[in-house]
Amino acid sequence: MKKLMLLVAGGVGYVLGTRAGRERYEQIKKAATRVKEDPRVQEKAHQAADLAKDKAPVVKDKVAAAASTAADKVTPSGSSGDHRSDLEEQLHPDSTARQDDPYPQGNLP
Repeated sequence: MKKLMLLVAGGVGYVLGTRAGRERYEQIKKAATRVKEDPRVQEKAHQAADLAKDKAPVVKDKVAAAASTAADKVTPSGSSGDHRSDLEEQLHPDSTARQDDPYPQGNLP
């Protein structure tokens, strides 16, 4: 898969960077179309899509578990949840982190 991505990136870079003109661009485009429409490539693309669909629930569960673990590490159980005000007290009074909207909209002075 890495080789395929490298070849695609190289092809795109060549097409964008070449000065060979429209004729060479059309040749490259035809070759890319032939590869894309090749039944073997189509079969592998469908296999990859099916595999992704099959593994999506497993990946979702793993990501949710990892996020939950990370959240537990950031917010210890039994904490008051008042960490923001503790941190704000340590900041310089003019810090934008203390503002409710550090990116105001509209007309600025």
